[in-house]
Amino acid sequence: MRKALLALLCVMAGLGTASSSYAQIPETAVTGGRVSGVVTNGIAAFKGIPFAAPPVGALRWKAPQPVTVWTGVKAADAFAASCIQDTAFPKLFGAPDAISEDCLYLNVWTPAKSASDRLPVMVWIYGGAFTGGMTSIPAYDGAPLAEKGVVLVSISYRLGVFGFLAHPELTKESGKGSGNYGLQDQIAGLRWVKDNIARFGGDPNRVTIFGESAGGISVSMLAASPAARGLFHRGISESGGSFGPARTSNEGGATVPSLKVAETTGQSFLTRLGAADIATARQMPAAAVFKAVGGGLLGTGFWPVFDGDVLPGDQYQLYQARRFNDTPILIGTNSDEGITFVQGAAQPAAFEASIRAAYGARAETILAAYPHATVAEATQSARNIFRDATFAWHTWAWAVLQSRHGSGKAYVYYFDHRTPQSPNGAGHAAEIPYVFRTLGKFAGPVGLIGPPRVEDLAMSDLMSSYFVNFAKSGDPNGAGLPPWPAFTESAQNVMHFDAKPGARPAPNMTQIKALDDYFAWRRSAK
Repeated sequence: MRKALLALLCVMAGLGTASSSYAQIPETAVTGGRVSGVVTNGIAAFKGIPFAAPPVGALRWKAPQPVTVWTGVKAADAFAASCIQDTAFPKLFGAPDAISEDCLYLNVWTPAKSASDRLPVMVWIYGGAFTGGMTSIPAYDGAPLAEKGVVLVSISYRLGVFGFLAHPELTKESGKGSGNYGLQDQIAGLRWVKDNIARFGGDPNRVTIFGESAGGISVSMLAASPAARGLFHRGISESGGSFGPARTSNEGGATVPSLKVAETTGQSFLTRLGAADIATARQMPAAAVFKAVGGGLLGTGFWPVFDGDVLPGDQYQLYQARRFNDTPILIGTNSDEGITFVQGAAQPAAFEASIRAAYGARAETILAAYPHATVAEATQSARNIFRDATFAWHTWAWAVLQSRHGSGKAYVYYFDHRTPQSPNGAGHAAEIPYVFRTLGKFAGPVGLIGPPRVEDLAMSDLMSSYFVNFAKSGDPNGAGLPPWPAFTESAQNVMHFDAKPGARPAPNMTQIKALDDYFAWRRSAK
C-alpha cells in the first residue's frame, strides 16, 4: 500500500508541476486603478484589491457600491483586514487579527505568463457559519493550487449582523427585500472577476466558485440566485448545500429564515441596540453594533434570508421548477463532521427528547434510523444527525435535483481520510488543506499535528488534481486518476476519499432517506 501511495504521489507531483511557469504579470489595471503584486516562484500574488466601496456609515446594510477610484499604483502586497467578527476566530485558524467594517477586498494568485493565457479561474468563498471567516487563513494560500494551472481568487464578504440584518425599514428602502448583504458582496466579487480576471491571464468564461461550510452553502445559494446568473460556470461545495424549507422557529435541519422571521429578529436587535431606527443604527460605531449581538464565536442568529430577491425562496422548490443556474457541480461531505460541533456524551433520553422537539411528527422515523439505546450509541447518533441534517442530506438532495432537472453533471464525494488525530473519520473542514495543497497550515481544531505523512501528501495531490480538472472542463476525471462517474438517480455513485480511493455507493442512505421523508413532510406542511 505504501509503495502504491508513493507511486501515486510521484504521478500527481508531476501533474502539479507540468504547468509551472514564471508569472509575468506583476502589475495591471483593474476597476478603480492600477495594482502591483508580488511574484514568488512563478506565481504572482495580488492581495487586498478593493472590489467595492467601504460599506461604512450610510452604506452599512446596503448592497455593495462601486469601488472608490484611486490614483497611482496601489501596492497589493498584503491581506486587507477581515470583516468584523469575534477576534477568537482568526486566532483559532492562525490568521492576522485585524478586523474592520471596511473589508470588501479580494486576492488573486496567477501563474499566467501573459494576459492572453486564458487559464481557468477558481473563486474561493470562505466558511465560518456566516459569522466568522477571512481570506487570510494560511490554509487558504492560493499559490500551491495556482501552480496546477489555475488563477485562484478569494473574496471577502460581510458577516453576522453587518452582512445579514433584515429589517422592515431596510426592505422598504431597497424595494426588494433585506438581509443578504453578505451574499451581495460575493456577487459583487464575481462581477469584479468577470470584468477584470482576463488581465491576470484568467478566462472569464471558465469561472468555478468553490467554498466550504458557509462557503459551500453560499455556492448552493448562488446557484439558486437570479442575481448570480452568468457569473460562474461550475460550482464546488464542500460540506454545504441549503435545500431545506424556511425556518420559522426551531425546526430540525432548517436554517434559512423567511423574510418575516428575519425582520422580526432585526427589530428585536435594534431594540437591544438602543437604536430607534436604521438611520440611528448606521451612525453608531461598528464596535457598539457588534457588542450588542453577543452570542459568542458563532451564535449570532444572523444568516442569509429568503428575501424574495437575492434568494427567491426554498431552493428545493426552485430546482423542481428548473429556476436555478444550471452548471456542473462537484459536491461532498466528510465522514465525521458532527464531532466538530457535538462535544461530550449524549444520554439516550436527552437524545430522544431533542429529536422529538426538532422533528415533530417524523421524530419516530428519525429515531429508528439513529441507534441510541446506550450512551455510546446516543453520542455517535447525536454527531451523525448533525452531520446529516446540516450537510449530508442537503448535498444528496442537491445531487438528485441537479441530475434530475439540470443539464450539468453532478459529481459527489465522501471524504473519509483518517489520520492519527482523527482515527474515526474526517472532521468538519478537514479536507480544506488537502484541496489547497497547504497541509500543515490549517491551525484550527482539525489541523494535522506534525509533518504530513506520505498518505496525506498523496491524498492532497489526488483531490487537488480532481478539483483543478473540474475547474478546467467541468469533469474531474483525468489521466492517472481513479475513474469518478457522475452521480445519477439510478446510479448514485460517490467518490470515496479514503485508504482506497474509488467510486462506491452513497453512504449512510438509511439515515439520508429518513431525513428525506422528514424534509418532504416539512415542505408539505408549509
